[in-house]
Amino acid sequence: MAMRIDAHQHYWKINRGDYGWITPALPVLNRDYLPHDLLPHLGQFNLDKSIVVQAAQTLEETEYLLTLSESTESIAGVVGWLDLDDPDYLIHYLKFSQHPKYVGFRVMIQEMPDARAILQPHIVEALRYFAKEDVPIDLLVMAQQLEPVIELLELVPGLRAVIDHIAKPSIAEGVMEPWKSQMAVIAKHPKLYCKVSGMVTEANHLSWKMGDFTAYVQHILEVIGTERVMFGSDWPVCLLAASYEDVVGIVNESLPGSWTENDKTRLFGLNAKEFYQL
Repeated sequence: MAMRIDAHQHYWKINRGDYGWITPALPVLNRDYLPHDLLPHLGQFNLDKSIVVQAAQTLEETEYLLTLSESTESIAGVVGWLDLDDPDYLIHYLKFSQHPKYVGFRVMIQEMPDARAILQPHIVEALRYFAKEDVPIDLLVMAQQLEPVIELLELVPGLRAVIDHIAKPSIAEGVMEPWKSQMAVIAKHPKLYCKVSGMVTEANHLSWKMGDFTAYVQHILEVIGTERVMFGSDWPVCLLAASYEDVVGIVNESLPGSWTENDKTRLFGLNAKEFYQL
């Protein structure tokens, strides 16, 4: 049996003080979420392990997650954070990369006031280094920021990257373009993967329906292909709009009828294993 993996979830301890974005205004998220909270959900869907992804733009949080992974068998890998504007980014990267469960880092384009900041020469130079080293990189990007990402991939064509959360299209509004066309362009890069994750929080939190996601998921599966897509729950952030069970259900319901068991094996683990070089 191939390892089944949830390729995108988070853990946090609120009192660490890393998470400025989690406030009492988000009561569902404003508490600790740790491995014992996720294990029942992984068990329910026969998921063996997960990839835990940074949720704070601090080196300290990445260190915390790596330490947590040492005592947590279900953590297959940690996607950390690196500040590519820091001249010492490579020192931090090389230190993290000594850890057996460190699998790469995430670039938080979503948080940039101007997404074109990723096209600055020093960022491009850094990403060319990571492309040469074949380091897996998560890209947190929103649909309206895809144009600079297309340009970035042309400047760094060999980047091993994964687009998180299908690039957050406006599912609540049912808007497809220009997201649809831009994702088709991005998909032409052979080392570019996509996480079928984080969709339910882009839908109407209170009144989403299964059918709201189908066109988006099927477009991604069609343009990216069965070998470069991976399931992620985005738990516990998904709890703003849906349960873990709902999130798995949305993905399963959105799959084309032509999909084989082998295709599902790739989506639910094998592609994540290959992308993150586990």
